[in-house]
Amino acid sequence: MSSNTYGDRISLTLFGESHGVAIGAVLDGLKAGVEVDEEFIALQMEKRRAKGKISTKRQEADKVKIVSGVFEGKTTGTPITIIIENEDTRSKDYSKTKSLARPSHADYTGFVKYDGFNDYRGGGHFSGRITAPIVAAGAILLKYLMSEGIYICTHISECGGVRDREFLNLEEDYKILSDTDFAVLGEGVEEKMRARIEEVAAVGDSVGGVLQTAIFGLPAGVGDPWFDTFEGVLAKGLFAIPGIKGVEFGAGFKFKDMQGSVANDPFTVENGKVKTLTNNNGGINGGISNGMPVIVNCAVKPTPSIYKEQDTIDFEKMENAKLQIQGRHDPAIIHRARVVADSITALAVADMLYKR
Repeated sequence: MSSNTYGDRISLTLFGESHGVAIGAVLDGLKAGVEVDEEFIALQMEKRRAKGKISTKRQEADKVKIVSGVFEGKTTGTPITIIIENEDTRSKDYSKTKSLARPSHADYTGFVKYDGFNDYRGGGHFSGRITAPIVAAGAILLKYLMSEGIYICTHISECGGVRDREFLNLEEDYKILSDTDFAVLGEGVEEKMRARIEEVAAVGDSVGGVLQTAIFGLPAGVGDPWFDTFEGVLAKGLFAIPGIKGVEFGAGFKFKDMQGSVANDPFTVENGKVKTLTNNNGGINGGISNGMPVIVNCAVKPTPSIYKEQDTIDFEKMENAKLQIQGRHDPAIIHRARVVADSITALAVADMLYKR
């Protein structure tokens, strides 16, 4: 299977480059008769859109075209091809520095991997721009999972040192997050995070943070032991999102400070259903869902494109160099990445459900 394809029973294959004619995806394996809600797709795409002072000035319409696999608003059971045209490109911003490796970008590794034939403009196939078709495909899967009683939501747990509150009531928090472009739960948190991002952007720098995703309504028994664990399958997808450098489930690295008597999640039966009294393991035991909400945190690094002068190399001349980037870049990507996390999570969950 190509490294551009993720999933087993339900798979997503990505194609395109940041400054190419178009980007897109092929979603394959979804059964016939699933509703495809174009209004919901548009709403999800809006959550990813660049807006205001805290985002890039590149403004793409991101009009989603579905050219196969859907007829009269329902899936046909054949591959769904999604195309999104690139319209607002400025390739000249990259021509002068094409052989200068932008620190923490894939310029150098991509050059080596593809023998110099890679499209360097805007990061080419490595660009966060390629997450747009992930969101479009994810919208179809999120709707499908809703019909199965499974819901996914993500909030910005932390950004630039500003923290949001934890999930409290997942049903209510889901409604809050569904209706907002800036995904936070606490009162006054959005203003503080925005101010922090703008403060850093004013000096040509960037910030990162943590995304926290919850999956609820998921039945017990989803996933496999060992090499296809629920954590492993989902983490593989999440790590494909540009900027994600850490993934943890439940208490994650906090387990190192716990004793077993605290870390363990005691079981109980409540109204004929099996539950745990705590959820330190994030709804997963032995790589398989236990029916409790799955909680996953993703560390998002600061946007590597910053306007400060940096040390680098010219990898064609093989000499040291200085770099000060031009162009249009996000001082933070975390607020746009949360809908991508929802979308990848939906693909992983739907795929594992089909294998159950």
